[in-house]
Amino acid sequence: MPVMLISEVGGQTPDGYDGLLTQVGPALTAAQGFILHASHPTDAGWRVVEIWETREDAARFFAAAIAPRLPQGIRPKLTFVPLHDVLRP
Repeated sequence: MPVMLISEVGGQTPDGYDGLLTQVGPALTAAQGFILHASHPTDAGWRVVEIWETREDAARFFAAAIAPRLPQGIRPKLTFVPLHDVLRP
């Protein structure tokens, strides 16, 4: 079942986000189950929204590629939302 992963990243800066995306972007777009990535700044830091084929695909990528690269003190709050459908081009 497709899921939306919402990651609230308190304390993240635009430079921090851009640096991390530069490191993991190619692996993200090639990751099993990856569909979409979008992000924007918030008052508290940064929000990332991703769509994945399954929660397991998203969690596996986060654990392997994102978590080890997070700066000290940056710990995103992850929320997984089951989706009814994903419309693709």
